[in-house]
Amino acid sequence: MGYKVLAINPGSTSTKLALYDDEHPLLELTLRHTTEEVSRFADIIDQLDWRRGLILEALRDNGFALDRLSAVIGRGGLIRPVPAGVYEVNSRMRHDLRTAQMKHACNLGGLLAAQIAHMAHVKAYIADPPVVDEMDDTARLTGMPMCTRKPIFHALNQKAIARLHCDRAGTVYERSNLIVAHMGGGISVAAHRQGRIVDVNNALDGDGPFAPDRAGSIPSSELIKVCYSGQYSREELLKFVSSKGGLVAYLGTNSVMEVRQRIEAGDERARKMLEAMCYNIAKQIGAMGAALEGKVDGILLTGGIAYNEPVVEYIRSHCSFIAPVTVYPGENELESLAINALVVLRGTIEAKQYL
Repeated sequence: MGYKVLAINPGSTSTKLALYDDEHPLLELTLRHTTEEVSRFADIIDQLDWRRGLILEALRDNGFALDRLSAVIGRGGLIRPVPAGVYEVNSRMRHDLRTAQMKHACNLGGLLAAQIAHMAHVKAYIADPPVVDEMDDTARLTGMPMCTRKPIFHALNQKAIARLHCDRAGTVYERSNLIVAHMGGGISVAAHRQGRIVDVNNALDGDGPFAPDRAGSIPSSELIKVCYSGQYSREELLKFVSSKGGLVAYLGTNSVMEVRQRIEAGDERARKMLEAMCYNIAKQIGAMGAALEGKVDGILLTGGIAYNEPVVEYIRSHCSFIAPVTVYPGENELESLAINALVVLRGTIEAKQYL
């Protein structure tokens, strides 16, 4: 009998979960939540008990008893910056997840894992949360001392894809230089130097390329003018940056597939916007090439948008002079979570403590 691991990945409109027997998936489910359902809650954290009930119901419906579990691992949240690794969910982390100033469904991951693990009498973990911070100090500085760059990005999938690529190539992650572009609702482009992410854009709130629903970097003076125009509230502008910008702001949709359909129907505006997004991604990849001093072993494209061949080909045509481009479409976050729990259960590594 192998180790049984439950992996939980909460998103804004879904809760994804998977059961693994060692590396073998037993069950994978996506529990979808309508806008009406989530709007009943004033705050994301208020959804905790509701989502836990849905997970427990799904496990019961599929005939799985909690006493069979060896560990529960959840998607990491917006806690304090930490080095990469697997962390046991302790009381300090639970407090920081509940009181996090940045609101996001990922904050529920560790809390859900902790509650279900407590019921199963096993330990709860998170791995490579979005606030993983391994950046070089020079990458943090801006032209305004009061505004420093902070990494908030798809650390879990970034690390997992980089290691997967190195395994397949017969190389070692800790000896490789890679650029990884995760392309989803948000887009993060990171420079991996010998096992450490030395530079990456803040994919959540205003840095790097614009994305399906995020604004990316904006000319500073123009943004200040908008802020003082009196046309928008603080909350409205924050939503523009983190969830109502990018393709949503221009085209009213965050679906790249829908944008492509519009282009095929002759929509010139849609073509222009998608090309601009691809251009910005390629430009960010070039910047990460400079961060690695041109010593790049490979460029890896991942995330849901990596299924989109025209997007991939645009980036390849603009960036293949830097290094070979390899595509790993999708996110694979549940599998990555399960593997991170397994290396702790097997004693290969020791879980870190959140202090």
